[in-house]
Amino acid sequence: MSDLRVIPLHHRTVLKLAGEDLVPFLQGVITQDITKVTPENAVWSALLTAQGKFLHEFFIIYNPEGGVFVDCEKERAPDLIRRLKLYKMRSKASLDLTGDDYTVVAIIGQDAAPSLGLELKKGASCHKDKSIIFVDPRHLGIGARAIIPTDQLDTFITTNNLNETSLDAYDQLRISLGIPDGSRDLEVEKSILLENGFNELSAIDWDKGCYIGQELTARTKYRALIKKRLVPVTLIGSTPEIGTDITLDGKNVGILRSTYGDQGLATLRIDAIGSDRLLCHDTNITPNMPDWIEITS
Repeated sequence: MSDLRVIPLHHRTVLKLAGEDLVPFLQGVITQDITKVTPENAVWSALLTAQGKFLHEFFIIYNPEGGVFVDCEKERAPDLIRRLKLYKMRSKASLDLTGDDYTVVAIIGQDAAPSLGLELKKGASCHKDKSIIFVDPRHLGIGARAIIPTDQLDTFITTNNLNETSLDAYDQLRISLGIPDGSRDLEVEKSILLENGFNELSAIDWDKGCYIGQELTARTKYRALIKKRLVPVTLIGSTPEIGTDITLDGKNVGILRSTYGDQGLATLRIDAIGSDRLLCHDTNITPNMPDWIEITS
């Protein structure tokens, strides 16, 4: 029996973006190079404030019927559309919600990519019938994703010999790898991408030219202004509420984000990451640094 597990990500939804001006419009707005989106490649990207603070993260996938699909946070999708429209102006581009027409799934397990006919390369994409499958562009360890017409979901699961499981399995994996999940782990209009792994996880193209928030993002990188990082942690004790402060010798040095069991993600000051005296209320916090995180200051 296959060890591949499929997890419907009901907190995500799909947008359809199209139009003759779509590529130049998006190129001047988002952090990733939109020209990298092809039938064989998907990307992860973000939309920032003019001050370089986080607004939205999303995957962009080629739509064989024209334009692109955008895999984004479901509850915040109308806000993403609204903000994109602010910059669209006279560009000939359509930005549409799809409601429940599509379901976003994660597919995890050993050899997920090759088992689905994908090259083991971040972002590698292919189309099967009306579904689109792609290797997660952030990290090979988190497997693949797919955008599936909702009325074909059961057929997709059966045809690919997948075992359906819950969001807990996805959270357990991504938290262990240190991968953020949108506004569950980042503060809207406050968080900085480079403090949350968006550079190493391939959401930023440093050669594409200007985009909204580019100046501050570049300054943060080249002047080594990163003072905090989102990192996986082990919780020794009861599990505190998400958003609880983390302290070192009574001083606030971070905040707890997503959790699963005794694991979590926490935003920590870099100078506190090596300490063995971190507390979240009465719970001890031990950082577990994955090898992909680059500490530069």
